[in-house]
Amino acid sequence: MPTRWILLAALLLTMPQAYAQSAGSCPQLPAASGLSWQVSEGAGFLYCRAMREDDGWQAFSVMLRDASPMRTRMSLREDRAEIDGHEVRWYRGDLSDSASMVRETAIELDDDLFAHIVLRADDEAQLAESRRLAEGLRFADTRLGSH
Repeated sequence: MPTRWILLAALLLTMPQAYAQSAGSCPQLPAASGLSWQVSEGAGFLYCRAMREDDGWQAFSVMLRDASPMRTRMSLREDRAEIDGHEVRWYRGDLSDSASMVRETAIELDDDLFAHIVLRADDEAQLAESRRLAEGLRFADTRLGSH
């Protein structure tokens, strides 16, 4: 009988944690990418960082929210691409305190959900790899906790 109570208590203690992890969901990463998500959730947003499992390198990040924080400027336009059936345009970003190369794009997933994708790289090869990985994202089950 005491063993049963201990198991029940352990189950109940882990339930809030499991619920918090499933409240929102990041996009599906490309198969065999070697990446995993580090997730932060707040009021009205879900922040997903795609981290390489073997060395901790951040390939890109995805911010999911109900409005796009991205402001586009024609002079910063780069290449066109497609991510999970959505046509996108990559834009140059700027980090005033860094020599990193930045690219960003935004995707309207539905009427009240946007994905803002940001790549940061130290060189062209790293930028190309990050972009290739980001363009392999799938958004089928992506949602915020309130959706």
